[in-house]
Amino acid sequence: MTATGPQGMLEGIRVLDLTSVVFGPYCTQLLADLGAEVTKVETPGIGDPFRWSGPAPASPNMAPGFMALNRGKRSVALDLKSATDQQVMRGLLEQADVFVVNVRGKALERLGLDYEAVRQIRPDIVYVHCVGFGQDGPYADLQAYDDVIQAATGTATLLPRVDGDPRPRYLPSLIADKVAGLHAAYGALAAIVHRQRTGEGQLVEVPMFEAFSSFMLLEHLGGQTFDPPVGPAGYPRQIDPLRQPFPTADGHISIVIYTHDAWDRVFALLGAADFIAQERFNVPGGRAQHQDELYARLAELTPQMTTEELLKQCHAAQLPAQPVRDLSEVIEDPHLNATSFFRRRAHPSEGTYIEQAQPVRFGAQVRRDLAPPPNLDGDGPAIRAQFGQNGPDK
Repeated sequence: MTATGPQGMLEGIRVLDLTSVVFGPYCTQLLADLGAEVTKVETPGIGDPFRWSGPAPASPNMAPGFMALNRGKRSVALDLKSATDQQVMRGLLEQADVFVVNVRGKALERLGLDYEAVRQIRPDIVYVHCVGFGQDGPYADLQAYDDVIQAATGTATLLPRVDGDPRPRYLPSLIADKVAGLHAAYGALAAIVHRQRTGEGQLVEVPMFEAFSSFMLLEHLGGQTFDPPVGPAGYPRQIDPLRQPFPTADGHISIVIYTHDAWDRVFALLGAADFIAQERFNVPGGRAQHQDELYARLAELTPQMTTEELLKQCHAAQLPAQPVRDLSEVIEDPHLNATSFFRRRAHPSEGTYIEQAQPVRFGAQVRRDLAPPPNLDGDGPAIRAQFGQNGPDK
């Protein structure tokens, strides 16, 4: 069993997961959260490389990142070059509704696991291929990791636009992997609905480069949206060096001033109503034209209050605001804990760990307890026995 409690919305959907690290596992984690039965195929002895991406209390291959991305899944270690394990893989494919894979195309062909080969085993398979680049372009066979995609999409040039340091830098998050994983999840769900309507399976290609380009350029294509361009790339509001958290007497706070009257309210609560009342700020477009001056003046005024004092004043004035917390403090956030976003659970080998909830809530499905992230090949014996095999090839 991979879950206890009420039936999930994808109950009965079997997902075979031949992915590793973040892109593919994030997709299959979301499907597991929705009730799908996910079987993770891993490399014998090593498993998903993300198993080794950080410290663990007991098993060195149960890193925090792996724990966050693999709850509710079964694990079987298969050597896909061995005849015995190929037989197990074929049996799993015959039962699968969805096959999610992030192996590059040529390697899949060598393994006999490309779409056309798998379709011969399961004709109505939903085959989700997580790739670095679209397979009809010149980058088709290139490797892709988060850093590479941040570089190729221009994301590494965003911070220089903000702080003036010309060095390209990565955003310190596996943001391209995670965004692509979300695209893969909705692609799989759409293909499942299509199959239920028509009986037809299909190949779903999810290229990380294209997915993340779409995500980042929604606002940052900027003036290049038009032909000929009407301005440079980049959304000015997001790359404004002065639109940053404001200092307080004891920390920093984020205040979003988005509407005309919000400027009046924030300067009033800071005792500077006369400043915003100046004529140049009250002609059509004046506040947008002088936005840098407004932000600079705010940063001079906010240190007169503590973060808590300013937060209360902003909320009373209906201004969006939140304190800037250190990354290590988010786990203590009172709202996240009140909504049970963080839960302490017990893992059979790793002891107590923190699980983060699936953030989307569905009225037709209450939260279910998924099984803890699996140890490498933890379900291997049972899965092999299902297909008449006693153990892995030696």
